Amino acid sequence: MVYETGNRTVDQAVQRVLDGESLDRRDGLALIAQPLPDLAVGADAVRAHFSDGTVDACSIVNAKAGNCAEDCGFCAQSVHFDTGIDTYDLLDPEEILAAARRAERDGAQRFGIVLAEKGVSKERRPAEWERVIEAIRLVRDETAVEVDASLGILTEEEARILAAEGINHYNHNIETSPNYFPEIVDSHAFSDRVETLEIAKAAGMDLCAGVILGMGETPTDRVEAAIALQDIGVSSLPVNILNPVAGTPLAEQGLPDISTDDILRTIAVYRLLHPTARVRLTGGREANLAPDDQHRPFEVGADGLLTGDYLTTMGQSAADDLTIIDDAGLEPNTAVNQFDATEVRTESASEDDRDENSSPTAAGSASSKSTLDPSTSGDD
Repeated sequence: MVYETGNRTVDQAVQRVLDGESLDRRDGLALIAQPLPDLAVGADAVRAHFSDGTVDACSIVNAKAGNCAEDCGFCAQSVHFDTGIDTYDLLDPEEILAAARRAERDGAQRFGIVLAEKGVSKERRPAEWERVIEAIRLVRDETAVEVDASLGILTEEEARILAAEGINHYNHNIETSPNYFPEIVDSHAFSDRVETLEIAKAAGMDLCAGVILGMGETPTDRVEAAIALQDIGVSSLPVNILNPVAGTPLAEQGLPDISTDDILRTIAVYRLLHPTARVRLTGGREANLAPDDQHRPFEVGADGLLTGDYLTTMGQSAADDLTIIDDAGLEPNTAVNQFDATEVRTESASEDDRDENSSPTAAGSASSKSTLDPSTSGDD
């Protein structure tokens, strides 16, 4: 053992992981109670052992915004809540391609097409389904990024088609633990989400599924969510942090902010429970971490991020994210999209000089719609 924290619980858990053993719920509960400095050293050792020393960047486009029939208590896009966001129908495939090209230029390795609805339905909405497939083909054929999708629930037939069209990761977050999920969502069950993930996996797609921290869940819930994701088998684990949007139930509850230490402690435990997955810092990171702390998740096991805008809130520039990666002593992943980091920084600076009101972000809602309306912004 080359790192030895002196914390027996952490040291033994890390050694077991390095020896190829999987940790379980009991281990996770013991670890999340340990001091953060010890967890940080152990988790970073596991990341360094299993990863390639890079931070993998993905980006998304909110391809259809608002009017979702589900009642997820965190979501600004639910038709049940008055959040005042801009809503729009499915973007034209060429608009989605434009957002993907922006993400490619800004160094994203993968690009997710996201629709805010219970599920794209080939049977009930065939025209919409065909436009989604057209967009997937355009991004696949005309950019270097890998194409991901987050389209809600899937049938087996739909999953097979998406896999055949080249979808790399299918995203469908579980949000929280099975026990706490009913406190957040009434309109569908935790098992519905698991079923779609299983269908996507059976069709041959890799899985991107994660959580939202800070929704009132306990540390035990955070561990149990990670164990559920172990059972499902994910290769990308996005860690969102609640950025409450006015009008949503969770915003109205006035939940206390999750502390930086709790965010970092959870990420470290997730690395230990998922040693080979990309533990990806995603929505809400800018709102919940001070600028000087944004590199710290990558020192406690994280090795991925979502760059650019989120679904209905603004993110930050790809240049800023490259600085965060540098501050953590890591390198940006260029395995799929061999971008030039210097060019990304230069382009971002020139955009800031050209128009201080334009979005310098990679994709998301703001920049994908900025070709139509530069003021459009929007999260989940």
